[in-house]
Amino acid sequence: MLSRLWCDAVAGDSALLAFDPKILASLGAVLGVFGGAIGSSIGIGKAASAALPVVSEDPASFKQVVILAAMPLTQTFYGFIFALLSLTNVLPTIDNMTWFKATAIFGVGLFVMVAELFSAWYQGIICMSGILELPKAGGRMLTPSMILASYVEMLGILGLVLGYLLAIVISGLPI
Repeated sequence: MLSRLWCDAVAGDSALLAFDPKILASLGAVLGVFGGAIGSSIGIGKAASAALPVVSEDPASFKQVVILAAMPLTQTFYGFIFALLSLTNVLPTIDNMTWFKATAIFGVGLFVMVAELFSAWYQGIICMSGILELPKAGGRMLTPSMILASYVEMLGILGLVLGYLLAIVISGLPI
């Protein structure tokens, strides 16, 4: 059914043409926010659930626990930055938004969504492990945990940057 609608839209025989392709591109631009928010929620939930028993055992570790538990939140910001840049800098520059460009930008948004979702999710798992090791290591696990979590953080940053660059390239294509 969906493929038939798409074929009709490409051929110009569908009510789908009344649906502006800029709406599809805009939806793609905000997908990164959803991926970041979902992944951050999962990641923070994992890290915070490990934090409660650690803080009850060693209340002095609260500051370190808060730092590690909050790290997966940044991917939501990356998704928001991608949406903001796409909606204010990329989409307004496209004079003739075709369905091909709109679909391509939607696909880039899906990529950013997946990058931010999994980056935050797995960063939460790494931070959870670091939090669980704090009492055993006498609090010396904060720096190593943050360094290890920053590797996954880089994937979220790369998702943002690559998504933005792809959106810019797509906006300039003569298609």
